[in-house]
Amino acid sequence: MNKYDVVIVGSGLGGLLCGYILSKNGYKVILLEKNNQLGGCLQTFTRKGVTFDTGMHYIGCMDDNQLLHRFFNYFSLLNDVKLRKLDENGFDTISLNGNQYKYAMGYENFVEQLSNGFPLERKNIQAFINQIRTVADESPLYNLREINQQVLLSTESVKTSVNEFVSSITNNATLQNVLCGNIPLYAGIKNKTPLYIQALISNFYIQSAYRIVGGSHSIAHSLKKSIEAFGGEIQTNAEVKKFNCGADSITSVELTNGEIIEGKNFISNMHPQATVEKLDTPLIRKAYRDRIYQLENTISNFTVYIQFKKNKVPYLNSNYYHYNSSSVWDCTDYQTKNWPMNYLYMHQAPEVHTGYSEGALLISYMHFNDVAQWANTTVGKRGTSYKEFKEEKATRLIAELEKSFPGISSQIESYSSSSPLTYRDYTATKEGSMYGVLRDKNFPTQTLVSQRTRIPNLFMTGQNINSHGILGVTIGAIITCGEFLGINAIIRDINNT
Repeated sequence: MNKYDVVIVGSGLGGLLCGYILSKNGYKVILLEKNNQLGGCLQTFTRKGVTFDTGMHYIGCMDDNQLLHRFFNYFSLLNDVKLRKLDENGFDTISLNGNQYKYAMGYENFVEQLSNGFPLERKNIQAFINQIRTVADESPLYNLREINQQVLLSTESVKTSVNEFVSSITNNATLQNVLCGNIPLYAGIKNKTPLYIQALISNFYIQSAYRIVGGSHSIAHSLKKSIEAFGGEIQTNAEVKKFNCGADSITSVELTNGEIIEGKNFISNMHPQATVEKLDTPLIRKAYRDRIYQLENTISNFTVYIQFKKNKVPYLNSNYYHYNSSSVWDCTDYQTKNWPMNYLYMHQAPEVHTGYSEGALLISYMHFNDVAQWANTTVGKRGTSYKEFKEEKATRLIAELEKSFPGISSQIESYSSSSPLTYRDYTATKEGSMYGVLRDKNFPTQTLVSQRTRIPNLFMTGQNINSHGILGVTIGAIITCGEFLGINAIIRDINNT
């Protein structure tokens, strides 16, 4: 029986990045993925020749020498992942109260473009930019500086909510909402979501924003190729049933097929609650277990995947955030009769750019309770009532899209949809949560999930460590691998690549 230096459970982005870092540095690594397709939220699927992303829709900071570009260089992704830049003068469009506002790339350009809609608010928009830059600049990990301190984020950015922050920037209620118009990127909750979440995300995209050409699976495939070249192993259709524990540590994992895989160390890329569920050991105390189970998760979503008729719909090089409410914070509090209260509409970046779109995503918030009656069913076996539910919701969403884009419905060739159940089953997130654990500025310590666990050779990675999104997960993977290599050694390696 082979014994590995590190057994990584889950091949989402965090697991793949940890596999890359550790195998590159000589560790004998195996990644175990329960599904046939690896990648977690990097997974894609194809319908009638159109490839659709399931989670990684667009990325930022990819201009030369910007932060994610430097990470892509270190992880050998630049040659394998093709990108298309979004509209520099409006990569995001915020549709609110019958008006449209543009998020532009570049700090000065962002202020200039948004000031067109708020000419009396230029100084306040500049203050917004200054503050989010300050939050980002204060974090050594978001600037690839070596760490010589315990605090990685300012106390103010952790204990101030997003809505409190924007209210301190301006008294203009419309501008407050526009500045939070990209809220679906973090599923923020009023008086809970801390400032640093929004600041780091906004700073990330304002510097530059790109779509991944042909689908985000190219990231997962590139990392797989590199891991295997370093001598690492990846096994799909390998669902972990449980962690086997000795007196003071984990000794192996048992797969659902009965196979035992031994290791010296283990990294879980699963949700913390899913991880704890697979640990039947007194090493995990009841207080720790209870805290993990009680963590609040971000909301899930309902998505429609649209295939357009050929050469009928011009390619939209901007992401469109629409709100039916005057407050972007109200959209999670919908009732059945007024759903959807918001949506995010974005086109897929085709490999051959003809000027026309092949397909698009249409996404709106959805609570797991809306699909709870089918919670014990499996993919493809949920019954007629579930199909009718999805069809009714998809029809509603498309009707809302039609209001902003008249005639778009007649240009749709076909569509499919997914619900919180789909995300739960394909990405193993609790109740299909979009971004895992909800950070709460009122309980910053309690809602922080450490890379360390109560078991000395079990570590965690993924969107629940540090933060979500491609940048947050990348930095979280570096934090996790820092337990093996030393975090400053990894930073030096990245800077020297």
